[in-house]
Amino acid sequence: MKKKKWSDSIQKFGRTLLLPIGVLAPVGMILGISGALVQPYMIERFAFLGNDAVNTTLTSIRTIASAIFNNIPLLFAMGVAYGMSKRDKGISVFAATVGYLTLIITMNVWLTVTGKMADPEVMTQFGQINVLGMQTMNISAAGGILTGLIAAWATDRFYNLELPTAFAFFSGKKSVPIITIGIMIGAGFILPFIWSFFVGLLMHLSVVFLSSMGPFFTAAGERLFIPFGLHHVWNVLFRFTEAGGSYVINGETYVGVVPAMTEVLFNQGPNSEYWGLMPKLSRFMAQQQMLVTLFLFPAIAAAMYKASHKENRAVVKSMLITMVLTAILGNVTEPLEFTFVFLAPLLYIVYACIVGIGAVLLSFAGVAIGYIRGTIFDFAIFGLLYERSNWIFLVLIGTILAVITYFIFYWAIIKFDIKTPGREEQQNLDNTLIREKRYGEIAEILIQALGGKANITNVDNCITRLRIDLADVSAVNKDELQTSGCTGFFFPSAKHIHIVYGPQVEFVKNAVDEKLR
Repeated sequence: MKKKKWSDSIQKFGRTLLLPIGVLAPVGMILGISGALVQPYMIERFAFLGNDAVNTTLTSIRTIASAIFNNIPLLFAMGVAYGMSKRDKGISVFAATVGYLTLIITMNVWLTVTGKMADPEVMTQFGQINVLGMQTMNISAAGGILTGLIAAWATDRFYNLELPTAFAFFSGKKSVPIITIGIMIGAGFILPFIWSFFVGLLMHLSVVFLSSMGPFFTAAGERLFIPFGLHHVWNVLFRFTEAGGSYVINGETYVGVVPAMTEVLFNQGPNSEYWGLMPKLSRFMAQQQMLVTLFLFPAIAAAMYKASHKENRAVVKSMLITMVLTAILGNVTEPLEFTFVFLAPLLYIVYACIVGIGAVLLSFAGVAIGYIRGTIFDFAIFGLLYERSNWIFLVLIGTILAVITYFIFYWAIIKFDIKTPGREEQQNLDNTLIREKRYGEIAEILIQALGGKANITNVDNCITRLRIDLADVSAVNKDELQTSGCTGFFFPSAKHIHIVYGPQVEFVKNAVDEKLR
């Protein structure tokens, strides 16, 4: 039981990271566009970009958007608190915000009292940073995540705290941020002592990540963690901590791949001496995902279509095209991956290894395409618009691996009679309800199929899946569930079901919540 609770908590933690990461991705695209268009070589190509009004507008947009990236730890504090708390999420986010402010100012006090406050000009060399106007220890996103976890715990634990009459005003919800502040003061004085040891452990892990074969482990690992919902935890490890390395750029030290890439990509530019770092940074980022969404996915879909029964191909084609476009345009890969990961786990492992090998080849070829997402838009912005991105090698390597992947999948599907879409006699390929956005009807069917309101104990969602806790799984009507417009479902644990609806899952979840009230 304890092992299950721990596993569920880790999965839930992984889902909470989607909120801050979901903000970083589109803002990163805005930074990418504005950053590319103010580069000197772009102004040389397109004279109108040198116009004062145009240039000022683009520079202003970049400055405004950069405020998000300058406060990544705070985003994680709020996002984790919101996702992990079970009670009043608003109070949890508020507690996380004041808790994080308390943490950074407490570490500022510690640096002052101990005489370790570095001169602002060289503070990054001593592991210090300026956050919200306060010079403090650079604990990056980890500090925000820790604060968010503490705030969520305090919310669930002390939400209904009753105090003696003399202190009754501070009871209940008001006690949560107060308690969080107290805990974060203690954390602020303790963290500087243990942070150096923690950094040392991550530096040892970075030896693996930063090796020539590092991209294989990061790329293949992400694919393998997706079915368990842990890929976000895996990515954050090297994107925002010392496991991804520390980089000195223009005299400042950046911890993790994303902060360093943000500086090189959006501020330094292709003509900078630091652009040489880009292949070392981008090898862990979007180009791995572009390999999947732009090349491997169309190949896998083509193999599934070719292997499907002829009488099913019209419906299968529509579904597969939708899944591929969802990945290409929206960076959402689960719908297609879930069509074979549980039916053919060994094939999925082979697929993950192909992605890993491709990531290594991209690294050796010096491809330098940022940022976080792997959509066609990101390829156009960070690949085609930026000079010295070596995007042509992504096309060449991706095309070769796509051909190989097509034949491997087609052979495996036929050889082992894998029941991919279109190969079952009776299957749920009709997603009319989702396509027509009839979320209310979906919710009604779903609740009834799951045994009614009384059988549903908790409803949550990630990017593509509903994650529902049930009192009794034997009450689930699987045939009726298939009529709800889902593309699949499975039971990862005894009283838990995952139902795949694709990128519209949040609207399905909202409709279910409305019906359950």
